Formats: sequence, structure tokens, C-alpha cells
Amino acid sequence: MSKFKTKKRKGGLMTSTSDRVFYITVSTIVTLYVLSILYPLIYIVSSSFSSGTAVSDGKVLLWPVDFSLKGYEMVFNYKAVWTGYANTLFYTIGRTIVLMTQVTLVAYVLSRKTFQARKFFTMICVFSMWFSGGLIPSYILISSLGLNNSRWGYLIMGSMNITYVIIMRTYFQTAIPGEMLESARIDGVSDVQYLTKIALPLSKPVLSVITLYHIVGEWNNYFGPMIYLRPTELHPLQLVLRRILEASQMDLTMVSDAELASQAAQMGDVLKYGLIVVSTVPMLCLFPFVQKFFNKGVMMGALKG
Repeated sequence: MSKFKTKKRKGGLMTSTSDRVFYITVSTIVTLYVLSILYPLIYIVSSSFSSGTAVSDGKVLLWPVDFSLKGYEMVFNYKAVWTGYANTLFYTIGRTIVLMTQVTLVAYVLSRKTFQARKFFTMICVFSMWFSGGLIPSYILISSLGLNNSRWGYLIMGSMNITYVIIMRTYFQTAIPGEMLESARIDGVSDVQYLTKIALPLSKPVLSVITLYHIVGEWNNYFGPMIYLRPTELHPLQLVLRRILEASQMDLTMVSDAELASQAAQMGDVLKYGLIVVSTVPMLCLFPFVQKFFNKGVMMGALKG
């Protein structure tokens, strides 16, 4: 006889004391973990809607104190923010299009069983995931090609991700029946037509997941632009935010409103929190539209064998 007592639930399942202790412990740990993630976000949002005095005095804990929109007024009057937003949109959209085009073409070729050299090129791709020349050789190469300090040059820098290639190749092999290609070939469909009209429409889950992952990574990227884009007018939004966080204050000459400029010195923290919220909102708005594809895309496109 078990030494643990059991209790019958309404659904008819039996649970022991140890089970209940386990459930309570796990629920407590998960709750604390979620709170540890949510609280910093809530604090940043609340601080961005509070007055500079309340934030600097540490009065903001959970909800906004002395509700104010001055921080957002300064953010949107800061000219570098608009330039950074435009650059970030250009880099994110452009580099995503370039990457997805290359990843899709390479993955499709490697998924074709009739391509005799696919194992060799797959091995080369996997090898490049673990071994590379490093930052200095890459910078020398980019400089020698004249691609640094250029918006258009930055679009093609590092615009290939082998991990995405492997995921999409596996998706093509496992999620799309080979008989479909054979039927299409009998009907006289070319490889380009098969890829664009059959394979890609059936690959929306994995395409959505890869696209979102890359967009989020590109939106938050600052290291690449910091290395290859020296002029400040080419900097994305994350580098603008980084400069403000490092300096702990903004360049008052960039504020068009004189009254707001006089208040900027006392509202450095509010400005930083407001800029963090402004730079994060687009990604939070994008995520719900592709969330439904996550489970299917990740599981079906997972690396197997």
C-alpha cells in the first residue's frame, strides 16, 4: 500500500499528496519566473508615463506616478529617433527580403533528391556554422569590397543563415510529399513554378517563423551597424538608444521645442524608458499575427537525422 494518501478529483483522477506538492511547487516556480519577466516590462512602461521627479525619486513601483507624456514628447521631438526609425525599417525589411530569398533558394536545391551533390554542399553549409574567419577578416573583406558605410552594402552583409537553411530544407523534405513534385513534373511544371506556386504556399508556417525570428533579431541588432556603419545618419534606432543610454542624456540641440529642451536634463530616465517602449512596440504588435504558426513551423521544420 502506498504511504501517500490519494484524493479523488471531480474528473475521476486520483492524485496523491506528493502530486499535489509537486503541482504547487511547479506552479509557484513558474509564477515567480513569469513575474520576474513581466515586472521589468511593467516598470519600464509605468516609468515612461510618470513624471521625471517621481522616477528619479524612486516612487514608481508598479503603476505610473504623476501621469505625464513629457517623455514621449521629447522622444518624438528628438530628430535622431525618426532617422533611426527610418534606417531600422529599411535595414530590417531589406535584409529580411534578401535573407529569405537566399535561404529559400538554397534550401530548395538541397532538398531535391535528384541533386547529386546535395550531401556535399550540405556538409559545407554545416561546417560554416561552426567555423568562420572571425570579425577582423570579415571587416577587412567588407572594407576591401567598399561595402562599409553604405546602406545598400549593409543589406548583403551576413545575409545568409545556415540554421534557417537546414530548417527550411527539412521542412521541404518532410512536410511536402515527393509525389506532389512528380505530379507537377508530369504536368510540365518547371522548378521555378513548383517552388513559387506549390512549395512556398505550403510552407507558410516555417516561412512565418523564420521571418519573425530574423525580423526581431534585425530590429534589435546594433553590433553590426556599429562596426560597419560609422556615420550617425546611417545608424538604426538601437544605436540611437544605445547612445542615449550611454550618455544618460540626450543632445539638447536636437530638440526642436525650447521648453522641452529646458526640462530634458531632469527627465533623462523618463526619456530612456520612453525610447525603450517606442522601440519595442512594433515587435510586440507583430508577434500576435504569426504566433499561430510557431508550433507547426518549429516542429515540422526541426532538424531530423
